[in-house]
Amino acid sequence: MVKKIMKVMQFPVIVEKDEDNFYVAECPLFEGCYTQGRTIEEALKNIKEVIELCIEEKTKTIEQREISLHLVPVRV
Repeated sequence: MVKKIMKVMQFPVIVEKDEDNFYVAECPLFEGCYTQGRTIEEALKNIKEVIELCIEEKTKTIEQREISLHLVPVRV
């Protein structure tokens, strides 16, 4: 029996609070990869499951891309 070695990858997730006080989590690497939760912890748990489902649907190897967040000052 051959054991499959699993590697751990880090995926970027954006979380924001919506008008109904739910936390919406989205992974920008996958189209339509989003979910929500009543707390940030619940939203992060849920998005992990959604990311796993997105990975299962992909037939090609997933390559990790570098993404960074920058805050840009703008006068308003």
